[in-house]
Amino acid sequence: MPPRAGDNRQSQWQTKKAEIETHVSHARDQLDQANERIKERTGRDLVVATGVGLLIGGVILASLLFAKWSFVVIGLAIVLLAVWELVLALRAGGRKVDLWPHLVLGALLAASGYFADPWLCWVMLFVAVFGVIVWRLMAQMIAKDGRTYGDVLTDALAAGFVQVSVPFLGAIVLMLLHQPRGEWWVLALIVVVVVTDTCAYASGLLFGRGGRHPMAPRVSPKKTWEGFAGAVVGSLVAGALVGVYMLGVPWWAGLILGAALVASATIGDLGESLLKRDLGIKDMSSWIPGHGGLLDRLDSVLPSGIVALALYILLTPLVAA
Repeated sequence: MPPRAGDNRQSQWQTKKAEIETHVSHARDQLDQANERIKERTGRDLVVATGVGLLIGGVILASLLFAKWSFVVIGLAIVLLAVWELVLALRAGGRKVDLWPHLVLGALLAASGYFADPWLCWVMLFVAVFGVIVWRLMAQMIAKDGRTYGDVLTDALAAGFVQVSVPFLGAIVLMLLHQPRGEWWVLALIVVVVVTDTCAYASGLLFGRGGRHPMAPRVSPKKTWEGFAGAVVGSLVAGALVGVYMLGVPWWAGLILGAALVASATIGDLGESLLKRDLGIKDMSSWIPGHGGLLDRLDSVLPSGIVALALYILLTPLVAA
């Protein structure tokens, strides 16, 4: 009895299905092997890091495009969590740092960037730094635990550093957000910095294998000049594109934006690497799967806020030109 047409189609479909499953399984195995090689070299799970990054990026993008006030809430929450993270890291490194004064004064300082006049933000910076230092000195006087003058001075400087490096820089980003069309500038800042980090990562993996030409071997041995070259190219392209299509400035102004942000992002990244090396830790925390801590992601964004605000003041007149 000859086979029916339906049986032939079912047999062909099963054969095709088996082939597709084989190809998918092979592709998955290759992806897993590539991910494991990258994980061995960088200590990061690429799949997890990408998924978490896309999720966080989607939330931030939605807040900037649809409700500016929601980004203020998100920004303040991120600042407070980053302060908490930095305080815990400094404590692990032997510094005595008080958590709650930093959270309270840090929240007020960061919020002043959006809700107060710029001059009040500077006043609040002085109040916050002065407040946490005085609190630490008073707490030390009460404790009388035999710490040396050098240790007490270092603790006081660490307290001031926390307020300047996180809440104040966060206030600058929120100050930029408060400006007319500021949400687009904050989005441009984030896009350029993310592209810079991604291109540095990819270029370093492809061309800087084995730390071929390290930038600062004593600070961060895995950062190479090959990775920096990729970061420069990526930031210039991203800066030109967001400048023209997002900010409405000439392409050359976008190149200036990209060049300035790659410089500030690199300095911030190396600065945090130096801090972690001094504290003897690899990541600030493990709060974000595949990324480490909040400050491991914010180290490039926060210092770049000052650059973005300055360029906003300088380049905004070109929008109407």
